[in-house]
Amino acid sequence: MPLSRRALVSTLPAAALAAMVLPLRARAAGGPATVGQATGAAHTRLIDNTVAVFAGTRETNARPEVRAKLTSIVATARSRLTAMDRAGQGELFQGLALGTSDPNLNTSYQYLYEIALATRTPDGGTPSGLHGDTGVQRRVIDGLIWLHEHYYGDQSKGYYGNWFTWEIGISTHVSKMLALLADELAAYRPDLAATYVASMDAYLRNGKDGDVDLDSRFHTGANLADITTNRVLQGAVLGDDTRITKALADQLTILATIDPYELRHGVTDGFYADGSFIQHASVAYTGSYGKGLLTRVVQTVKMLDGTGYTTDDQLVGVVQGWVVDGFAPLIFEGWLMEIVKGRGMSRPATGYADAAEVVEAVVGLSAHATGADATALKGYVAHLRQTSKATLDPSAFVSPMSIAAYADILADPSIPASDLGPAERHVAFNAMDRTVHRRPGYAFALARSSSRISRYEYMSGENLLPWFQGDGAHHLYLSGQDQTQAFGVDYLTAVPPQRLAGVTAPVETRRTIPELYGTLWYDNPERGFTSSSEAQNTYVYFPRSTHPFSGGATLGPYGVAGFVQSDDVAYAAKQAGDLPEDFVVYRDADATKSWFLFDDEIVVLAAGVGDAACRAVTTTLDTRIAAPSDTLTLTGRLRGGAPWSGTGTASLAWLRYANATRAAAVGYVFLDGPPSTVTLDTVTRSRRAVRLANPDTPVTKQLFAVTVERAAGAPHTSMAYALVPNATERHLDGYARHPLAVLANTTRLQAVAHRGLRITALNAFAPGSHHAGRLSVRGPGSVILRETLDGGVAVAVSDPTTERDTVSVVIRGRRMRAVAVDDGVRVGRVPGGTRIVVTTRHAYGRSFTATLR
Repeated sequence: MPLSRRALVSTLPAAALAAMVLPLRARAAGGPATVGQATGAAHTRLIDNTVAVFAGTRETNARPEVRAKLTSIVATARSRLTAMDRAGQGELFQGLALGTSDPNLNTSYQYLYEIALATRTPDGGTPSGLHGDTGVQRRVIDGLIWLHEHYYGDQSKGYYGNWFTWEIGISTHVSKMLALLADELAAYRPDLAATYVASMDAYLRNGKDGDVDLDSRFHTGANLADITTNRVLQGAVLGDDTRITKALADQLTILATIDPYELRHGVTDGFYADGSFIQHASVAYTGSYGKGLLTRVVQTVKMLDGTGYTTDDQLVGVVQGWVVDGFAPLIFEGWLMEIVKGRGMSRPATGYADAAEVVEAVVGLSAHATGADATALKGYVAHLRQTSKATLDPSAFVSPMSIAAYADILADPSIPASDLGPAERHVAFNAMDRTVHRRPGYAFALARSSSRISRYEYMSGENLLPWFQGDGAHHLYLSGQDQTQAFGVDYLTAVPPQRLAGVTAPVETRRTIPELYGTLWYDNPERGFTSSSEAQNTYVYFPRSTHPFSGGATLGPYGVAGFVQSDDVAYAAKQAGDLPEDFVVYRDADATKSWFLFDDEIVVLAAGVGDAACRAVTTTLDTRIAAPSDTLTLTGRLRGGAPWSGTGTASLAWLRYANATRAAAVGYVFLDGPPSTVTLDTVTRSRRAVRLANPDTPVTKQLFAVTVERAAGAPHTSMAYALVPNATERHLDGYARHPLAVLANTTRLQAVAHRGLRITALNAFAPGSHHAGRLSVRGPGSVILRETLDGGVAVAVSDPTTERDTVSVVIRGRRMRAVAVDDGVRVGRVPGGTRIVVTTRHAYGRSFTATLR
């Protein structure tokens, strides 16, 4: 496996990043004849590369693997031409009325692009009748002229609706069309490219002087990549070298690892040292915006090939680090996990389709890597194909060239299929409050929130029921399963929002944003609430929680995570009188939780579970869905030893959920706490319930849940249980021998010992001294200790609050000496044991490890 390269540009100043964009001149394609000739050759090469990326070449398009993609491109273009023929008044395409709808305007440009693409796509030996058709190209150009004259060019009439449409969406379609039709534009309307570029510049209203503004909160992360790629294409079409080099310098700032203690331009969007990716300042977003950023940067690498504009090896190395550390842990058997998709989790596209976009990017990246790096990337592509439970359809790739390269990788026997990380691993994305724990038989994905990270993302009528998605909600993926049957949009549709797996929530009715306000946002310009205002972002679209404790420690393939559930910033602001009277807020329930992630089980402790407002509260230990025809069985044993089966409320020792149809099973071991309630219902709900744009498709599922119910006014309580993936009844009976021990379970301290693994782990949530097993810790912190067979210990320590300068831990027993310690770790003797002092200042929740003997 290649080493991580995230740190490659993490310490580079802005000037060094800009230097990665080389001055063209003699370096440009075409040789050192003259500056102008060299520059022009580079621009031509850039345009040709772009056409090849999106339309393919004669060589790639002659491949049989590419035929389905070509058929799709042509069929789409013919459909758009028919819609153009049938357009009514105020339309360029039938059904897309213009003048007030920015989505319709954007779609009109998209349709023009799809026609233009077909005219530049070599047919691969099977004539389509569109490739090279200048008549059709001129119809596209005429459409561009008409849209500009009537609906786009007038700045006083434009820029309504979503800012993204005007600064990114339309510009993306237009910029690619300018490249695709460069020759015909020069012959037919040579003035049009400059006219459009001037308009696109003017619509960069969140920028500065018609260009990118790196201090703008809109020009960050994936959005910045989109804008700058568009400007690179515009520069090539206009022969504007300054535009290209400036755009690339801006884009390369995205490569710098985000240092939360030394922000550049105040930007928190991007990749962090632990592999986390954030967009919109506080949303965990690898699976949507991060995926888009990866795609766009890889496309840029391909567009710039041979132009002399960038030092390719540096750029490729950084992006490869994103793949290894940011994406690979989040893709399990070809499924991209929901916990990093923001509002995108409510869309009908599957995790397999989302992962396919990553695959295409990796295929493209591998062509620009060398040696072992290229082999590792290609091996990962083969691994995803081998382990995915859905056949990847390469015709969904954007580029015909990607399809051909993908086929070559799969056909190459010298490329070993291999993941980019070990099968047994614990990955703490503490910078975005996410945890992924993987074993060969399962993957456990945990979503938390904090005063740093949003509880959820709602926007534009997407993810309508989001309230508890960052309250410790989890997804337990079982190996060998078709995850579309267990998760995805159907899980979100079938499961009530307050009963998501892992969540403690009040029993109450909540209304969606459209139900509350009759619009897709809270509209109150006088108080600062417009569709894309900072107030809207802060209090409506993606509110943060208010407690700092969220994170944990990692020791090799094991880990512990903790979370203090809290109200969000909207509720806090409303109580302080800082929000309008008609602004609706919701109060959260109370809970302090820890997850101890081992080999066969995930142990969960919850304390202080209840509600200060005296509402009824439900804690959902797990929820699973199944097809109506699947055969499910529920068996268990009571704490007294008697067998138990079916549904109901009981004091259970263990429970086993089994889906005989899917050969899937999950066990639940109840270590402590009130009686549990087991339910199995059949529900039917519409996918539109979670996203307004979804088709009104009814989803019928068997819905299994195991919960702990607390009546209104009941005192706060605690509980401890373990999730046991793929468990047999015999395995679950074995927990009667107590391999797991709960050492503490309060709102101050939660700790567990696993005797079989010789592990003790804890989360301390409050000031003061805390003791569990051999461990003592002062103040908040997370610790995991494993005793070695030779009498030594390995220990990991972190500060999940990110606010402490040091965390001090004492290991009681014989004094030990340091064998190996991370930088920032000091080991000393104290009466009765050994003290470890970890400097956690500016560590942003990462773990520090030490081996003692």
